[in-house]
Amino acid sequence: MLLAINANNTNVKFAVYEGGQGGEYRALGDWRIKTESGRTADQYVVWLNQLMVMQGLSLKSIDAAIIATVVPQSLFHLTMLCESHLGCKPLVVGDPDVKLGIAVKMDIPMSTVGADRLANAVGGHITYKKPLIVVDFGTATTFDVVDEAGNYIGGAIAPGINLSVEILHSATAMLPRIVIERPARVIGKSTTEAMQSGIFWGYVGLVEGMVKRIADEFGSTLDVVATGGLAPLFHGQTPVISHLDADITMRGLVEIYRRNRA
Repeated sequence: MLLAINANNTNVKFAVYEGGQGGEYRALGDWRIKTESGRTADQYVVWLNQLMVMQGLSLKSIDAAIIATVVPQSLFHLTMLCESHLGCKPLVVGDPDVKLGIAVKMDIPMSTVGADRLANAVGGHITYKKPLIVVDFGTATTFDVVDEAGNYIGGAIAPGINLSVEILHSATAMLPRIVIERPARVIGKSTTEAMQSGIFWGYVGLVEGMVKRIADEFGSTLDVVATGGLAPLFHGQTPVISHLDADITMRGLVEIYRRNRA
């Protein structure tokens, strides 16, 4: 079985896949834990083992692993989890010897591009087979552009929604901490409604504006795929978002592993 790990700034997601004929993989289970850079391999393995046993799975069945992380401090412990407890050396997205199967057309080394953004490009291309913008509503809101051949050509990074809400609360004297939800109206009739409107419709405007500017610069229309924890909140609220795809990152990791398996 293959263990795919995606460590971002908020959560670490673990997913287990069973290899099938023709190089295809079937998901057997996935779990999340809050990101803590000091969490040790021993702590990870105890937590993961308990959850896998609850689904009738065994750590002993894992014989391969792949890691994508944007938290460098977590990489050592996740690598030790794989090597010391699972007995396998993991592939790490961003390492020079790990082939993505796509070109990364950036002005900086591939190792400095977010591993999740590269996985999104791979996962998006194998699914949609057309030029894409992947909008990831995570700790940061990222816009990643993939051309028709699947190459990663760049993108944009904006503050994440939860981060904006927290800063709005902590940096002001009278604004409360709010729950992010779609407001009933744009013109808020209370402080909370006004904040919810500004955050929600402000980010809708951000997405619509960025998609238009990216398409103009790219020179053609692109499908827009939304992913990340808050993506369901925005899907269906603006016509520019074509697809909601919660599994695009993990699908990309599995495909990267498949391309390197030989």
